[in-house]
Amino acid sequence: MKRLEGKTAIVTGSTSGIGIGIAEAFAREGAHVVICGRRTERGEAVADAIRAAGGSASFHRMDLNDLATVDALMADTAKEFGHIDILVNNAAGVGLADGRVDEISLEDWDAMFASGVRGTFYAIKTVLPYMRKAGSGSIVNIGSMASVAGDLGSTAYAASKAGVDMLTQSVALQYGKEGIRCNCVRPGLIVTPQNDAHVPQQLKDIFLSNIEVSRYGSPADIAEACLYFASDESSYVTGQIINVDGGLNSHVSTVAQFRAMGSRTW
Repeated sequence: MKRLEGKTAIVTGSTSGIGIGIAEAFAREGAHVVICGRRTERGEAVADAIRAAGGSASFHRMDLNDLATVDALMADTAKEFGHIDILVNNAAGVGLADGRVDEISLEDWDAMFASGVRGTFYAIKTVLPYMRKAGSGSIVNIGSMASVAGDLGSTAYAASKAGVDMLTQSVALQYGKEGIRCNCVRPGLIVTPQNDAHVPQQLKDIFLSNIEVSRYGSPADIAEACLYFASDESSYVTGQIINVDGGLNSHVSTVAQFRAMGSRTW
């Protein structure tokens, strides 16, 4: 359908997992996709694969911990293509220390926020001048279902992703009159080629008992939501936060237990 024909899209963190799925979907729909991340060899391979499939893509190294690389990403993209139409903020650190409030050091808390919300903020701040000059743009933030409710751990991660939710709505409000939209996609349990072997089966079973569509999510599921927000089909949609989680967060927390009992209620 070429829903993004003629558009330039930057997808941060697109050297693996969900980011690759988003980049591939955007390229299929006609966008030139700028692949970016810290791993040059992997990023070049993703761009090569997209081109081999008939799409348009290039790689630009970027590290959210090195703000100069974010500045260069936006400036170089605008210079080469003349415009930046879409920014997907998918990059975020993984494997950072987290846990209960009494367990997390201040240093680990700060590192999580630097990875989870500071980088997203700075990427938006840096792309805004280009979008404001053009009078249009679509920003899509990747949040997390962790921000929906409290949990036994992952305190810093969940709090940082809640920050992404509010940042989304603030950007939508502040720049909507200038033609810039901002929305957020919250993934559920997404199984990727990179993480499949590292997600314990017991954890998968727990999630599947609460997911309402009888399967785990895939990068393609997140990509389709991002594609809608990036395209002109959603020109009247901004400031929205959507859960793409198979219905995981659409019901009360006791559903799986009552289902196992064969009961609808107590």
